[in-house]
Amino acid sequence: MARPIYVRFETPSELADKALQLIQVASETGKVRVGTNEVTKSSERAEAKLVVMAEDVDPVEILVHIPMLCEEKRIPYVYVPKKQRLGQSAGLSKSAASVAIVEAGEGKALLEELVQSYTNLKK
Repeated sequence: MARPIYVRFETPSELADKALQLIQVASETGKVRVGTNEVTKSSERAEAKLVVMAEDVDPVEILVHIPMLCEEKRIPYVYVPKKQRLGQSAGLSKSAASVAIVEAGEGKALLEELVQSYTNLKK
């Protein structure tokens, strides 16, 4: 299956797992925004420290604007394969197309590691 048009680079699976782990920690001890509308708002306000998007979103138009917005605001972003796991990591029983980490809480070190990995991926 071809990658959706909003997926600009391939996120290694270990990096995706760390992103899901960070979302879980941040949802328990920090602050996350779940859903594309909330992610868009927190990105426009430059509150988001990291944006995580699912690759299996349908229709793809839901997330097409997010990578451009993140790049404009200089917010790092990564992808995870499944929206179901993204929602579960954020503490939901439903799936989520995207999640923004606003405050990492106890996951600050993991957030810094992911931001550094993002910088290396984009080179």
